Amino acid sequence: MPADLAVIGLGHLGLPLAQAATGAGIGTVGYDTDPRPVAELAAGRPPVDGSLTPSEIRRMLSGGFRPTPDPAELGRVRTAVICAPTPPGTDGPLDLSAVTDAARALAARLRPHTTVLLESPVPPGTTEDVLRPLLEEGSGLRAGRDFHLAYSPARLDPGNRAHGYAHTPKVIGGLTPACTESAAAFYGRLTDKVVRARGIREAETVKLLETNFRHVNIALVNEMAVLCHELGVDLWDVVRCAETKPFGFQAFRPGPGVGGHGVPVDTVGAHRPLQLVELASRINERMPQYVTSRCATLLNEHGKSVRGARVLLLGVTYKPDLADQEGSPAPEIAHRLRAMGAAVSYHDPYVPVWRVADVPVPRADSLYEAAAGADLTILLQHHRTYDLQGLSVKAQLLLDTRGATPTGAAHRL
Repeated sequence: MPADLAVIGLGHLGLPLAQAATGAGIGTVGYDTDPRPVAELAAGRPPVDGSLTPSEIRRMLSGGFRPTPDPAELGRVRTAVICAPTPPGTDGPLDLSAVTDAARALAARLRPHTTVLLESPVPPGTTEDVLRPLLEEGSGLRAGRDFHLAYSPARLDPGNRAHGYAHTPKVIGGLTPACTESAAAFYGRLTDKVVRARGIREAETVKLLETNFRHVNIALVNEMAVLCHELGVDLWDVVRCAETKPFGFQAFRPGPGVGGHGVPVDTVGAHRPLQLVELASRINERMPQYVTSRCATLLNEHGKSVRGARVLLLGVTYKPDLADQEGSPAPEIAHRLRAMGAAVSYHDPYVPVWRVADVPVPRADSLYEAAAGADLTILLQHHRTYDLQGLSVKAQLLLDTRGATPTGAAHRL
């Protein structure tokens, strides 16, 4: 089947798009400037943890999906979507190097009438000020006249079956009205609803708002967790009651940190920083330290010291029932506990091998035996396979950072 779509970047952003497009009968090639994910996919293996299962990848391959390291394939499609990662840079702002590398690879082969879309999280203005010049200079074509250019923020909630690709509205913003309509025609084949933004910068800023909304509200409830512990108030009951309000409130719950691929963006280029987001980031970044402090206090209250204590960590992924560890607070918590002299082990049904600071962490084979033998067990992620009632009986001391255990069965964050 000839390819109609090129997905550039075969990670957490690109793979779900490629899966949705292949499932919709669109001939799709997947290209990555790094040949390793291409080789993994061609072998039927997921290139990144928590992305797709091997069986899902095999279905994509049998449906015509072709991962390729050959950039020449980019010149044979009508639509190209850049899904390159934009991790935090060493100096704070997002690292756009993977996006610019993808743009250069595409620009050298860009044909007239192609629709180019960017889905990577980027600061507002990136599509016009960074991507557009690279595409125009490398191709000799002009955006809005010779090819269509638009931005669409990726909206992914890994593991959420109720809001898969087809049932999640897609926001798009084009350089021109014709660019917007071309993008709408493409995404209309994949999703039930397309939402047109006024322009590219508005669409880019949607991602900024959505990501920061999550982090700011998690920071608020994390700070409430610390306050409620000091006051002797059951925060989890407070949230349970508050979420019965039918307007003006959306429930967020605290945790040992904030994981995931959507990093908060507290500054946009040379513009003023978002002070509330800066503060929220500091609050969320302190949570692993707060958890280890609570651990030390709990052990001391039960006549034990952190030094020499056997501590079992349950669930080291960033999200329940997935293998994805991106941004998980577990490594920092393990590192801090080991620095305090604790003997740390872990259990996670999705992570067979785990290393922290390049040092292996022992994996517990028998969950209940490990919990019974540990001085302290910490629930960091609530996988469905965990019988929390049984664990609360077996564990000598249980700290629940997710509020998942029955009331009174454990110490809660």
